[in-house]
Amino acid sequence: MTVQQRIYATTILCVRKDGRVVMGGDGQVTVGDTIMKAHATKVRLLTGGKVLAGFAGAAADALTLFEKFEEKLERFPANLPRAAVELAKDWRSDRVLRRLEALLAVADTRHGFVLSGSGEVIEPDDGILAIGSGGNYALAAARALVGAGLDARDVVQRSLEITADICVFTNRNLTILELGRAG
Repeated sequence: MTVQQRIYATTILCVRKDGRVVMGGDGQVTVGDTIMKAHATKVRLLTGGKVLAGFAGAAADALTLFEKFEEKLERFPANLPRAAVELAKDWRSDRVLRRLEALLAVADTRHGFVLSGSGEVIEPDDGILAIGSGGNYALAAARALVGAGLDARDVVQRSLEITADICVFTNRNLTILELGRAG
């Protein structure tokens, strides 16, 4: 590994359907075109299980952003939109943070956002978020499957499996977490 090579983690998908929100991510971490880890966990529950968050991009940068986002959630409890906007403002304006190379997908039972270092806070109209190198494949698969009678968890799982069949930076070692109605 050279000094210029970065460690990247990819493909997060979040689907909101029927009162549930499900986020999943693959387990692959790469350095350049080399797989360094196959079982990474890129999605997690925050604020006592009330918020889902996932990352794509430089792994160390994303972990820093998770910490910063958790601080915003503590400052603005039960207000995911405000916490997301405040993180994006800091991320864009802080000299150190703006150099971080990652994307975050965050969601609760009412909202879901994609956050970037250029200040974007995007809430898709259809309740489907996807980031990472396999994000477009996962997004397309989820949009196709969401109306096929599958529940949100099945849409996320099947979409990530399809993505793993297409994207060389995505594998089938999935972590899938859920908020909302039980069973």
